[in-house]
Amino acid sequence: MWKEFKAFIMKGNVLDLAVAVIVAGAFSAIVVSFNKDVLMPPIGLLLGEVEFSQLALVLQEGIVNDAGEVVQEEVAIRYGIFIQRVIDFLIIAFVLFMVVRSYNKLTEKKKEEEAKPAPPKGPTQEELLAEIRDLLKQQQG
Repeated sequence: MWKEFKAFIMKGNVLDLAVAVIVAGAFSAIVVSFNKDVLMPPIGLLLGEVEFSQLALVLQEGIVNDAGEVVQEEVAIRYGIFIQRVIDFLIIAFVLFMVVRSYNKLTEKKKEEEAKPAPPKGPTQEELLAEIRDLLKQQQG
């Protein structure tokens, strides 16, 4: 069983998948930072200094004791964070679309080049010489 597992892990597809998951995690962090730190602040400013991560519909207020400690968390629908996550998803989906589209174009070009028939070969040297010989015989005879 150990040998089979080792063979499975060492297959190229599994290693490629592992690398893809790690790169996707790093890319996701970049997109989240871009969205949270670059994209959303100007949008929030345009909409009247709104902080999207703070947008929520409070269903039940939180309870705080006299020392200022939260006894019971508030119950809220945090739709601002949801909006940020949707934008994160759309950015990642668009980038993946562009990558897949570029890959498909490259593979289509390769397939078209492979599918093109080879140009017809001209006559060989021997065939040309035989044709010249036959023409000379016709002119003499």
